[in-house]
Amino acid sequence: MKPENSHIAQAGRLLIAAITATFALLPAAQAGDRVLASSGVSQVEGAAGGGLSPWAVIGGQGSRDQIGASVFGTHVRTRGGFELESYGAAVGFYDTVELSFARQRFGLADTVAGQSLNMDVVGLKWRVWGDAVYEADSWKPQVAIGLQYKKNRDMLVPNLLGAKRDSDTEPYIAVAKLWFGAAGGWNLFTNVTLRGTRANQFGLLGFGGDKGDSMKLEPEASIAVLPRDNLAIGVEYRAKPNQLSAFDETHAADFFVAWWPMRNLSVTLAWLDLGQIANKTGQRSSYLSVQAQF
Repeated sequence: MKPENSHIAQAGRLLIAAITATFALLPAAQAGDRVLASSGVSQVEGAAGGGLSPWAVIGGQGSRDQIGASVFGTHVRTRGGFELESYGAAVGFYDTVELSFARQRFGLADTVAGQSLNMDVVGLKWRVWGDAVYEADSWKPQVAIGLQYKKNRDMLVPNLLGAKRDSDTEPYIAVAKLWFGAAGGWNLFTNVTLRGTRANQFGLLGFGGDKGDSMKLEPEASIAVLPRDNLAIGVEYRAKPNQLSAFDETHAADFFVAWWPMRNLSVTLAWLDLGQIANKTGQRSSYLSVQAQF
């Protein structure tokens, strides 16, 4: 099967799985009272947010009096043949606390033929102040603090490259704000996240390295316009540390379109630039993520 056909087939499987989950959960899903799209989509590490970065929002459609949840699947294949599959779930408690889990598999293409890296991510997020939607007419943002515990389950390649550890906990703070009519009459959403990390390629190549093993503060930012209540168009940026002398690591960015064809289903398409991965520069990719939520 050609790579592009494989990518399409994988996208189709993800979409079918999300639609199936949506209808399986539909009776419970109707209980969620949150505003459409107010929980964002599923970040590749499982938290509610954008594709690259966790936002200050809480996953699921549950309001202050409800419990909500979401499930997601994401597929990325770079032009160098690297392939990332990520799937998981998040549960939001009373629009205040979020628990999330994601499992990732990263295929190493011909860099290490036939091999892949696997990582689990467990997340905790707490909205500590503000409401990005219902207080959009004030200056106050929504603020959340979070932790992501990452465990790499395949350390042979990372150890050969100089990684120091197979697991780590990354703290972060996220600040989100919705601005009514601020983009030519369209609503504008912004989020800035500051993450403490020593991850190599998000942790898929372990944590720390021969160039340094201390935790570094790295910024992440997202901005999106909403031409309609069920459509968001935006960009994201995520800085990453560079701690392995074997290969340089560069920052990541994307341009995305997120669409909610129904209340309980979102589809995100993006153009993703991951920069250099291992021995390959200019690793760009299409990106597909589907999410069912209730």
